[in-house]
Amino acid sequence: MKFFKAIIVLFIAFNFSCKTENKETPKPIEKEQSILEKIADAHGFENWKDVNKIQFTFNVDRDSTHFERSWIWQPKSNDVTRISGVDTLNYNRKNMDSIAIKTNGGFINDRFWLLAPFNLIWDSNNFEYQQVENDTAPISKKSLQKLTIVYGKQGGYTPGDAYDFYFDNDYRIQEWVFRKSNQPEASMTTTWENYKDYNGIIIALDHKKEKEVFNLFFDDIIIQLDQ
Repeated sequence: MKFFKAIIVLFIAFNFSCKTENKETPKPIEKEQSILEKIADAHGFENWKDVNKIQFTFNVDRDSTHFERSWIWQPKSNDVTRISGVDTLNYNRKNMDSIAIKTNGGFINDRFWLLAPFNLIWDSNNFEYQQVENDTAPISKKSLQKLTIVYGKQGGYTPGDAYDFYFDNDYRIQEWVFRKSNQPEASMTTTWENYKDYNGIIIALDHKKEKEVFNLFFDDIIIQLDQ
């Protein structure tokens, strides 16, 4: 009798062991990306962590006039160099005097135009947003998705301002509208076009207005990655 009990115990133990070995390890549940993350990643945000230096020139052609200024930014140390005409200014964004603070306003503006999709992640704690799946783009009149962000009224260089981003199913921005102080009327509307890949960072080089001789554009772009 003891012999048969021992066989039954061994059978149960073996059967349990087999079930345990055959049981699949549950796969971790992947978190659904937010619309902010989808747009940022469509412009190469996943590669930003490898960038150690970015250089670019911000240009505006309006009618017969031309304006430009150049920047060199080391994002990991936050060292910035501004080059405008024959003037060069170096500063660190963690320790700015009054001159650097004034200069940094221009840097924030130019960098925002260059990397606005990344600011959707960097500034995500300082704005509210809403997505509309079908809306009419103001310039092309295409049916596109729209993301509206409204910055908080405290802090930053332009508190309370709003931006409408228009994009297709690839999440690449095609047009946007800037609305000062979240007013209903557009303060500025431009295209996002002529995209180019710089070491995995996807940048729209041209921003044009409708029915105006205007182009805000970037050139002399160099993006260096960690070695």
